[in-house]
Amino acid sequence: MSVNLTANAIPAIIGGDVNAKPLVQVLDMSLISNSNNSQQQRYRLLLSDAVSSHQAMLAAQLNDRIRTGRVKKGSVVQLIDYICSPLYNRKIIVVLNMETIIPDCVIIGNPKPFADSDLPAQRSLPDNTVENSSRSSNNNLAAQNVSHNVQNFRPTIQPPYQPPPVYKGRGAIVKNEAPARVIPIAALNPYQGRWAIKARVTAKGDLRRYNNARGDGKVFSFDLLDSDGGEIRVTCFNAVVDHFYDAIEVGKVYLISKGSLKPAQKNFNHLKNEWEIFLDLNSTVELCPDEDASIPRQQFSFRPISDIESVDSNSILDVIGVVTSVNPSVPILRKNGMETQRRILNLKDSSGRSVELTLWGEFCNREGQKLQEMVDAGFFPILAVKAGKVNDFSGKTIGSISTTQLFINPDFPEALSLRDWFDRVGKDSASLSISKDIIPGGPKNERRKTVSQIKDEGLGRSDKPDWITVRATISFIKTDTFCYTACPLMIGDRQCNKKVTKSGNTRWQCDRCNQEFEECDYRYLLQAQILDHTGLTWVTAFQEAGEEIMGYSAKELYLLKYEQEDDERFGEIIKSRLFNQFVFRLKIKEELYGDEQKVKITVVKADKAVIVARFQYLFT
Repeated sequence: MSVNLTANAIPAIIGGDVNAKPLVQVLDMSLISNSNNSQQQRYRLLLSDAVSSHQAMLAAQLNDRIRTGRVKKGSVVQLIDYICSPLYNRKIIVVLNMETIIPDCVIIGNPKPFADSDLPAQRSLPDNTVENSSRSSNNNLAAQNVSHNVQNFRPTIQPPYQPPPVYKGRGAIVKNEAPARVIPIAALNPYQGRWAIKARVTAKGDLRRYNNARGDGKVFSFDLLDSDGGEIRVTCFNAVVDHFYDAIEVGKVYLISKGSLKPAQKNFNHLKNEWEIFLDLNSTVELCPDEDASIPRQQFSFRPISDIESVDSNSILDVIGVVTSVNPSVPILRKNGMETQRRILNLKDSSGRSVELTLWGEFCNREGQKLQEMVDAGFFPILAVKAGKVNDFSGKTIGSISTTQLFINPDFPEALSLRDWFDRVGKDSASLSISKDIIPGGPKNERRKTVSQIKDEGLGRSDKPDWITVRATISFIKTDTFCYTACPLMIGDRQCNKKVTKSGNTRWQCDRCNQEFEECDYRYLLQAQILDHTGLTWVTAFQEAGEEIMGYSAKELYLLKYEQEDDERFGEIIKSRLFNQFVFRLKIKEELYGDEQKVKITVVKADKAVIVARFQYLFT
């Protein structure tokens, strides 16, 4: 395959070009390692445009390109993001992102090392001279190539990007440069040519890095609120991140213009706006030094905790409640192998419900530690949560995300009303947690059924699951698949829990996370047959319910059966659980298995039936 490298690419890059995205060839590479820190290993490359060659440094996040063989000696690559930086009285190219065009290729041309001393003479040429020189060199190279099925890149020499000046102090305003009129956020639409908005930053997301088919990148977002109550999210990618990330501060007011509007991605954007602003290098973000009292500092839409029971999973909402308990912070291993912190606390409100709030990362050591100290001292603070994420696994919970904000004892009317309720009656009143898979409505509204009624009444076949209580006896337990080895890594705010397999003698591997680790989790997947005087049915019990039935952890029984191979003791434990009567709380829902709809019955809780419970059951 014939290919033309971008003519004059090396001189152009050394001269300040950052936009040409040239095709160059890797002539050589070498590893530069730090003996004190293996994470600081870097690769030095020798890049060529077929005429000139120059030293380059590969960004650390691209090291895997070389380790996996995607980039090697002879590879033709396209530079996507790059800069030229001085180093020890010479210039070196820093490659921030690139794509492999041809993995293996013979050396093209006869490149010679480019001397930095040649650069001033090239810079002093008039623009048309540079243009003609580039065109002439390009034509000569094309003439040497036999194939015509090639693509040429002609870089333009230009200085590094300089931010545009702000409106103030610009002197005379020429045509089309008059400041855009400030409009409300609610009036924004993609068909406007020029606009500006004045708004306060209410939340700023973390800087995130990603990798997709187009390569590595980085992104961050921030949320805006204006004086009319309009909200919108602003997103920046790659080089725009470097330009604006440090300039944006939560609580400050900015004048923003020259962005583009695109449909909001509702999977990641919870604001009540169908559009989202994307900034580019021509956008302007000007800090308004004078405080604008007409723009609120935050806007809430609180939901009672009782309403969260019917809210869809992954919804983003605001909630306010009294902190009644705070658990210690614990370390959690995430999917990427990094360790983070998790802290769980409980909120209750006047709706008679309580909910678990899971804090992640810095929230644990910042607001979480302060809340724990207050609760330990006997004071139960009010906590307002802005943008919490609803999760639905073993009951409804709320988790923090990157744009979540926490307000302890805020001066809101809702907070003052909640404090008055708690001090008068709330601290002595019971509340029902929605964070466990319990029957909605609590014990007073339990739907007591027999086993035969599950089928006869078609339970579980509606859009929502049916929750019932059944008093039954365990008649059989499957022992070949009573539990499984599970991945302990965290994906977002949830544990992966996918099945893992042995990798070697001591390590476990998760195909979903593509990670290996020394220790795995052991989780119940208990399948049992239960019966009463009307019939029998199969049920499935997961972790907590499995422990309630068996009286042992899944790990203990796994080690007993597979590591110690004590089949006799294992069999005795299984037999001891048979023909015991339990009060089962069941969740019944029809699910699709292959092409067939089947009713799945899950044990949410298993309470050992006692004589008192029997009489209570008979006479109520």
